Amino acid sequence: MTGLDLTPLFRSTVGYDRVSRLLESALSDNGNATTPYPPYNIEKLSDDAYRIVMAVAGFSEEDIVITVKESMLIVEGRITEKADEVRYLHRGIAGRAFERRFDLADHIKVDGATLENGLLVVDLRREIPEALKPRKIDIKTSSRPKALTKKAA
Repeated sequence: MTGLDLTPLFRSTVGYDRVSRLLESALSDNGNATTPYPPYNIEKLSDDAYRIVMAVAGFSEEDIVITVKESMLIVEGRITEKADEVRYLHRGIAGRAFERRFDLADHIKVDGATLENGLLVVDLRREIPEALKPRKIDIKTSSRPKALTKKAA
């Protein structure tokens, strides 16, 4: 059995196709233990702030494209060929093209990106819409008149 059919799990659900894609991508890894290129870190700066740091030595700002599509952050790198080809005796700095995808949780927005010293830094923050934030409901007293009590004479 090479694949797992998740269809029965999603027959009675609506709007959970993202969960289905996540499960399928996790199960389709096929046990590949290869090191992801380029290497990266994901940092949690606070409850609502995150950072992805990728080691992209040899890439310039023009070589990297960052896009957000639906709830997916896509970082692509393609080094443009130089007109004056260099003849390498040893080439240890990988300059191969890459595409790295990150699934973003609900309400995560990309703040910006910087490239410095061979590190691409993508800042993310959680922005929960006002309508979805918890709100306090005030309890009011009843507007019904209170029953009159008779004083004992």
